[in-house]
Amino acid sequence: MSKKYFVLIAALAGAYGVSRLAGQQARPAGPFTAEQAEAGRDAYTASCASCHQADLSGSGNAAPLAGSLFMGGWGNRTTADLVSFMQGAMPPTNPGGLTDAAYLDIAAYILQYNGARPGNQALTATTAVGIGTIATGQQLAQITPGGGANGGGRGRGGAGAGGGGRGRGAAPPQPRGLTVEGTVKNYTNITDAMMKNPSPADWLMIRHDYHADDYSPLNQINASNVKDLQLQWVWSMADGTNQSAPVVHDGTLFINNPTNIVQAIDAKTGDLIWENRIGANATGNSQRGLAIYDDKVYVTTGEAHIYALDARTGKNVWDTVIGDRTNGSYSTSSGPLLAKGLVIQGLGGGQCDQYREEKCFISAYDAETGKLKWKFYTIAKKDDPGPEIKGPGPAPGDTWGNLGDLFRAGGDTWITGSYDPDLNLTYWGVAQAKPWMRASRQSGNGSTAYANSTVALNVDTGRLRWYFMHAPGETLDLDEVFERVLVDYNGQKLVFSAGKDGILWKNDRTNGKYLGHKETVFQNIYDSFDPVTGEPHFRNDIVENQIGQWVQSCPTSEGGHNWHAMSYNPQASELIIPVAQSCQEMNAQKVDLKEGGGSAGGAARRFYESPGSDGNVGKFAAYDVATLKENWKITQRAPFMTAVLSTAGGIAFVGDMNRVFRAVDVKTGKVLWETRLGTSVQGFPLSFSVGGRQFIAVTTGLGGGSPRMVPSVLAPEVHYPSNGNALYVFALPEKK
Repeated sequence: MSKKYFVLIAALAGAYGVSRLAGQQARPAGPFTAEQAEAGRDAYTASCASCHQADLSGSGNAAPLAGSLFMGGWGNRTTADLVSFMQGAMPPTNPGGLTDAAYLDIAAYILQYNGARPGNQALTATTAVGIGTIATGQQLAQITPGGGANGGGRGRGGAGAGGGGRGRGAAPPQPRGLTVEGTVKNYTNITDAMMKNPSPADWLMIRHDYHADDYSPLNQINASNVKDLQLQWVWSMADGTNQSAPVVHDGTLFINNPTNIVQAIDAKTGDLIWENRIGANATGNSQRGLAIYDDKVYVTTGEAHIYALDARTGKNVWDTVIGDRTNGSYSTSSGPLLAKGLVIQGLGGGQCDQYREEKCFISAYDAETGKLKWKFYTIAKKDDPGPEIKGPGPAPGDTWGNLGDLFRAGGDTWITGSYDPDLNLTYWGVAQAKPWMRASRQSGNGSTAYANSTVALNVDTGRLRWYFMHAPGETLDLDEVFERVLVDYNGQKLVFSAGKDGILWKNDRTNGKYLGHKETVFQNIYDSFDPVTGEPHFRNDIVENQIGQWVQSCPTSEGGHNWHAMSYNPQASELIIPVAQSCQEMNAQKVDLKEGGGSAGGAARRFYESPGSDGNVGKFAAYDVATLKENWKITQRAPFMTAVLSTAGGIAFVGDMNRVFRAVDVKTGKVLWETRLGTSVQGFPLSFSVGGRQFIAVTTGLGGGSPRMVPSVLAPEVHYPSNGNALYVFALPEKK
């Protein structure tokens, strides 16, 4: 297998965060034998080590296969998912090019390298054991490429690999809790009125405001002078999957890092004020968002805890565990939404995918005490009461075919919702049903409510007001979980969304009525749309697909659109969206209907270029909110990896996997300024003002699932360092 192409990317789909990584002694034995791991060492050395390094630390586009980055992508996945991914996608020029035994052996070796203990049962392609339940990401005494056992790893073990490097034994545990003490000066408590109408100088929440428009009203930096933008300061961040969305209030920037590190930083100078390493351990990706309200900072962890910290000092105020943990842990990666004194939070990952009685849910907690106020379950059981505004068709509880309640799974909400204070409704996207493919989940042709829907919930009660299903009975891992952008235009209250199928949806946010759609990338999944309801119709061969049959589709689970949020620019009356162009084949696998089973995947995949794209995976385009006409576009080989920030200065900022951060004219798409950063630009750009001076900030980051994995398969020549998480802050030169 060639050095160039055997690149195992450490994730399957959008990253969901990692599960709890407890001590090795508490872990059960893994579902593989020592003989498999030994054989896997040799297979890895022959086929993988030239790219991923002998110590599994990764290099360039070859992601680390050990430590926090690996566990960040795979901790909530199963061993079957890992084997399936390798068989279906690697090597990209010849998927399935190794023997079945070699894939199993390599998977066993990767698991053992990450601290899983071998057992007496051989690993098979259908063995579905949660990787986070057997592996820690910490290398203990185990085999390494080149022979023999060792107790500390060799070379650079990567963050969380635990070896300490060069045989010196395990690294000492990092301190937890308030590790840097300090006090934020001049902090004013944030009121509901401030949340509804934020100061132009602030950036109070992920995607800027309740409408999630990713738009700043600041205009000091504009289309005429952005060419003069200069770097002001840089803050290095912890290693791990990083898709951070900082917030700013009264000149203080609050940011969450991978490994559960929360920091308050002087937004003008880059000086650290306080740091709290929340939770019991350092296992976890950066959550996409954190929130501030009143006198507190609210941050979640991959283990689905919500922490409230004193905004001035960083001290813990309360810690709430989401969900009943009797039958397993939940996880999350989204960060909360604060509205009317409530902390509203979604879920994602392992437990949502399992066949279990309790389904995935959105929940709300008292912001002062952390006490649970309500839950809304995103998977409809047979007795589900349905929405207040009834629509045509069967009741939600009757949309899962002949499946009993136990075997209905999925419905993650791993992207933070938005909120309309006037309607008192919060809007969330719901992810796909699980397993991915209809043939695997055995749901027939039902619409599987509320998967792949927009749900509008009463903020006070969690009661469902209405829902709109964007992809009824979706079967290709093309979920619709992403941001809901609320736009007031010509007297209309609109909600826009886009999912992995690349369809931009326009709905009335008072009642969910379909108002239009636009195909932003080439798609061949749907052959028609109902002109009145907007309901898409899948190609017949997709509907009729059976276990073991490959089926082609464009786009892929990379997107279309993914977590990289769009921006609404009111001056140009347009939505500016990063999308991606790629195609895939999927092969449904059998998933047994048994309690505790289920799968986050249940399919093998392989990828190819999208027709008419000229090999350009990345696309960045603007769409008129009235007509949905495409105003302009930029296409390029590298995918865009950040949300979009647009401003009243007539510019939009976006970053890509090729380390480029640029500003474009919102009216024409003309590039006005760009710079090259340390590694791939990834996260949520923001703008704020301190002392009358406007700043632009963006993070670099690694990890993150299909949006990184698929382009790395299709465009392996796009290189970036395998470390370098940081926050970069820019401004115009100060006037003398």
